[in-house]
Amino acid sequence: MIDVILDTNYAHVSYKKDLKAGYVIWKGKLTSEEYRNTILSLIDYSKNKSVVENYLSDIKDQAVISPNDRKWFETEAIPASKATGLKRGAVVFDGNVFKKYYLNLILKSTNKFGIDLKFFSSIEEAEDWFKSYQ
Repeated sequence: MIDVILDTNYAHVSYKKDLKAGYVIWKGKLTSEEYRNTILSLIDYSKNKSVVENYLSDIKDQAVISPNDRKWFETEAIPASKATGLKRGAVVFDGNVFKKYYLNLILKSTNKFGIDLKFFSSIEEAEDWFKSYQ
């Protein structure tokens, strides 16, 4: 079963019950407020509906995220996600060098909170990784 949490022109957020996984599929350019509200929608879902143990972010079509928003993600969103039950995160991306730099900064933050983070080239690979923990 899949619950759609948010569906906009900049992101699609959903939850797959069988994997206890929250998905954010980024669709392009967005404002700082839109970025943060997208992340918060999944954190709120984990708090109030079903625990999100696995988080998948498909950033292949995501626009550049500002340093302020990256910092917010590291200092606010990651700890809040951990507090609601997050155990692991998967990022699907195309190998872009600029995105890889951004991801390495995020990786350092997730390590501090004991959240496993891995990078994949497809959603299917990420889901297989989630399934290995069931």
